[in-house]
Amino acid sequence: MKHYTSIIAAGLIAASTIAVQAADISGAGATFPYPIYAKWADAYKKETGNGLNYQSIGSGGGIKQIKAKTVTFGASDAPLSGKDLDEGGLAQFPMVMGGIVPVVNIDGVKPGEIVLDGPTLAKIFLGEIKTWDDAAIKKLNASVKLPSQAIVVVHRSDGSGTTYNFAYYLGEVSADWKSKVGVNTSVEWPVGIGAKGNEGVANNVSNTKGSVGYVEYAYAKQNKLTHTSMVNKAGKTVAPTSETFQAAAANADWKSKPGYGVILANEPGDKSWPMTAATWILIHKAPQDPAAAAEALKFFAWSYSKGAKMAEELDYVPMPANVAADVQKMWSSDIKDSSGKPLYAVTN
Repeated sequence: MKHYTSIIAAGLIAASTIAVQAADISGAGATFPYPIYAKWADAYKKETGNGLNYQSIGSGGGIKQIKAKTVTFGASDAPLSGKDLDEGGLAQFPMVMGGIVPVVNIDGVKPGEIVLDGPTLAKIFLGEIKTWDDAAIKKLNASVKLPSQAIVVVHRSDGSGTTYNFAYYLGEVSADWKSKVGVNTSVEWPVGIGAKGNEGVANNVSNTKGSVGYVEYAYAKQNKLTHTSMVNKAGKTVAPTSETFQAAAANADWKSKPGYGVILANEPGDKSWPMTAATWILIHKAPQDPAAAAEALKFFAWSYSKGAKMAEELDYVPMPANVAADVQKMWSSDIKDSSGKPLYAVTN
């Protein structure tokens, strides 16, 4: 199991390093929500004595592990389709939202100072824009001194929901990206160097001059990386903040997709951050270990009701109360033990 404590702010206990105890809840998957899951796990353990053993291995790994029934729950930033959920006997629900941000390592450039738009970002990751003083970047940054430095693209090497959401956005704003690369948790990258997890991309960008990568905002903040601003769908330049993430999430129709699988990329609105994303939990509807599944649902219910402030402190966006309430009704009707008894009872 990997130790990522250097990635998380001082005082935030990494869930993947907590010693496993009999009552601990086991999960694996997305690195995108790892900082908030670790923070919630620490607070929950103090309050209840029950721990969370969460492996931050990427969405692809989380999906594999829950399908193989080696963990109580999986976590993915790429929602499964209704067909996949039915075939796997899985329930899916969103836990929290956040923003994906481009991060750069350019001497003299401060966080938010450099502006990119979707088509330019797509051309950088397609390898068509090769230096920081390219005319397309200069046009967006007339007041920024840009070096004639080669761009080093850093991308995920593992199956990743962050990649899925990033690629989904690039596909929305670039026909070339959609046709040449497409959208998936793993893609054939035209250029660049691969790194594992949001942690790996953050470390590579931090250590590589001239680089650009994409990470969940908490990782940019924790590692003091230089994020870019973005031109959104409305043509407005926006910075990554809780406000712009919330603006993108405000009009989401969560019940429009099986398993609440709504993608929040390229949402309309003057204040919307264009790469906002949710992260989902996957759990078996008829779990092998009903007691462990029931304990996991208690943790998620606690996180919905008591975890909002902690999420906001790390610049995540909590799920709206009405969505959390609807999810918990779904648990009580869909997740059952072998006798058909619900593992979670909705309390009013």
